[in-house]
Amino acid sequence: MILLLIGVLLLGVFALRFRGDRRRLGNGVFLLLGLVFVWVGLAADDSETALGLLAGVLIVLSPLLVLVLAGLLIVNGVQVVRREGPRVANLLSFGLGVALLLPYALLIVAVATGSEWFAFAVISVLVAVSYLSFLLVAFLLYSFVYGRAAYHPGMSAIVVHGSGLAGDRVPPLLAGRLDKALDVYRAEVAAGRHPLLVTSGGKGSDEAVSEAAAMARYLTERGVPADALLLEDRSTTTRENLEYTRDLLAARGLAGPMVLVTSNFHILRTAILARRLGLDAEAVGSRTAFYYLPSAALREFVGVLVEHRWTHGLACLACLALPAVVLLLVRLMPA
Repeated sequence: MILLLIGVLLLGVFALRFRGDRRRLGNGVFLLLGLVFVWVGLAADDSETALGLLAGVLIVLSPLLVLVLAGLLIVNGVQVVRREGPRVANLLSFGLGVALLLPYALLIVAVATGSEWFAFAVISVLVAVSYLSFLLVAFLLYSFVYGRAAYHPGMSAIVVHGSGLAGDRVPPLLAGRLDKALDVYRAEVAAGRHPLLVTSGGKGSDEAVSEAAAMARYLTERGVPADALLLEDRSTTTRENLEYTRDLLAARGLAGPMVLVTSNFHILRTAILARRLGLDAEAVGSRTAFYYLPSAALREFVGVLVEHRWTHGLACLACLALPAVVLLLVRLMPA
């Protein structure tokens, strides 16, 4: 009963935070913790059983989920390489899957050699891996929830983020973003509003024109008037997309609100970054080929970790130190 109440409280905190500002990864942490506690509270008949079940989730189920995740990542990595070629970005899911298996292999070695300190060192790594795995699950869960939350209409600007060109042509991934932006734009126009459509993306070394120009051409060919378009053609990263677009809109006296249109795997990190930059903006996403999603979502997760590297770095250090501290305390305790 106590765990059930804790779970309901955590879900209540999630609801309040979501209503206040949905662009925070912490919302996903509260949501996942709340669901786990509610599930354990409902599954157990008494407090003792509930605590045992919760311990089982943390001690047994968590590593098992990591192993299952590792297997899925390896399979997906092979599939992506077959379809897209052996580029570094396409090897991410395969490499991470192998990396997740490595600590368990080392733990088997430690047990076989009987080295207590080596075993605790490996367990320390596994605790840190479990922490990152929990964050990954929270990120994926909340990305799903955030992607299905409707944005509030009445935007002053609709910003489409670039994703690369094929020469001077718009490839399918970017076309999906532009088509989603068109849907949003047409809905706004039908409601009597006339937002600016901002195409955001610079020119890569292997591209014939800037992404912004190619996207603008794609939109005008589909009926968007030229005076409704604004080109941001300098950016090379998501942060620059947002910063340069903010400056262009500010020069026109527009500070928001705006909706950021990108691929569904990219929306949460884009929204989190927009919040950090102080933008009045929400993100919506276009669909992506299913086989491509795991690798793309992992890149987004890594990007979020990098944005908050000090927080998660300190948390990982604490996880690495925890088993050794416990072992030391046990050794110092009187018999």
